[in-house]
Amino acid sequence: MTPFECTSRTHVGHKRKLNEDALLCSPADRIWVVADGMGGHEAGEVASQMVIAELAGLTPADSLTMRVGKAIGALEAVNAALIELALSIGKDRTIGSTVVGLITEGSELGCFWAGDSRALRLRGGEVTQITRDHSLVQELVEAGMLEAERADDHPNANILTRAVGAAKSLQVDHVRGTVLAGDIYLLASDGLTRLVKPEEMVPILSGPELEEAADRMLDLALSRGASDNVSFVIVRFVS
Repeated sequence: MTPFECTSRTHVGHKRKLNEDALLCSPADRIWVVADGMGGHEAGEVASQMVIAELAGLTPADSLTMRVGKAIGALEAVNAALIELALSIGKDRTIGSTVVGLITEGSELGCFWAGDSRALRLRGGEVTQITRDHSLVQELVEAGMLEAERADDHPNANILTRAVGAAKSLQVDHVRGTVLAGDIYLLASDGLTRLVKPEEMVPILSGPELEEAADRMLDLALSRGASDNVSFVIVRFVS
């Protein structure tokens, strides 16, 4: 198994009264997750915490395929519970959460997500986004109707096409890959990725001290206003 180190940060930001993000950073189980709740006061917090609690309680499995499958099954269960909760509160209420997660087994890696929380990988000095946003602006970009550089600043950037709790049927995307020594993975809510561009992350994540890198990343987001909650997990695989 490729050795690793990890850290995480979450901050309410400068304008929100409540932090609706939730994190799972579990090196013992080799699972890391960021969930960004939505639904207004208290509801978003409930949704993201339900996502994290369900994923934190996963039982062991014999393979990466089985572990990712269990994670997706857990999210489907949370999705059903959130739909039921929303219906009990009000007919038009939506209580949901984005999610992005990383699981490793040996040198294999699985990433799963729903919504616009992102997973990015720094390898060889280059940052690559390994998730695809489930959002209206992403669809506009792919249709050639919007330049990718303008997506994060678009007035409809917060409109999601997929999230846990958003619809009766949940589709969770997932990809697999191989971990290389020196790889750094960043899981983040949009409160970070809208403020800090991938090219700006390279010198920060490339520093020798992981905790210092996390502090610098958070400080940079906060210095730019941070109107949303800011949350992220960093996992660095070492030689």
